[in-house]
Amino acid sequence: MTKNILIQPFLKWAGGKRQLLKEIEKYTPKQLTGTYYEPFLGGGAVLFNLQPKKAIVNDFNTELINAYKVVRDNVDELIEDLSIHKNTADYFYNIRSLDRGPDFENLSKVQRASRLIYLNKTCYNGLFRVNSNNEFNTPFGNYKNPNIVNEPVLRAVSNYLNSADITFLNGDFEDAVKGIRKGAFVYFDPPYMPISSSSSFTGYTLDGFNQDDQTRLRNLCIKLKERGIKFLLSNSTAPYILELYKDEKLFKIEYVGAKRAINSVGRSRGEIKEVLVRGND
Repeated sequence: MTKNILIQPFLKWAGGKRQLLKEIEKYTPKQLTGTYYEPFLGGGAVLFNLQPKKAIVNDFNTELINAYKVVRDNVDELIEDLSIHKNTADYFYNIRSLDRGPDFENLSKVQRASRLIYLNKTCYNGLFRVNSNNEFNTPFGNYKNPNIVNEPVLRAVSNYLNSADITFLNGDFEDAVKGIRKGAFVYFDPPYMPISSSSSFTGYTLDGFNQDDQTRLRNLCIKLKERGIKFLLSNSTAPYILELYKDEKLFKIEYVGAKRAINSVGRSRGEIKEVLVRGND
């Protein structure tokens, strides 16, 4: 099947996998004959690169999943609403503040998706981040000409989501793989374990993702391996992660380099080591 290169992420997302696609492809089945699962969808770079015919994808972020569904179901209305937005600080902060009041509940699904995409394109460094009250709190980016309405990509993604059998879920990662059968392939891209306490970033879901969650995910990988289901997992090289997956009878760890563009400190951007973990067959 020839891939459509316009099918690509329409959002910039923390931990996005565009930089690692070639490495991820090395450890992905050449033919996805079964269902593809992605329990931490994020910006969707891997999904859109693989373009499977059948997939079950999930993310804990409700606004993100809403945006995917709107791109699938209401792309014309979304493009129309996106074209209304302005690239000014006053307008940005007005739109950003909508989730701080009761009127947010009255926004339509299209308006919520449009708001998310607009803020993502115009906020500082494209960093989706919420505070403890689940309010978007990234400042204005002050970019000269952000691509707020990327119509070719939105339409290509919409066409793909309508032509393929893609199920969107909005819940816990363990629930996302319930009912999985042999022949399926799972790609896990959880919020990364911070290398140091100062680099912690769990702001793109309200609840964060802690050590217990990382351990729960490792245990799920063991269960999948025992059932003969292939998976690939991305994470940082944090000592806790290397300890979790150190059993060579169960796991193979590959070290890969990735450039990270989303970092509030400019000098901290650049190539860092990450791990890809798979079952030791």
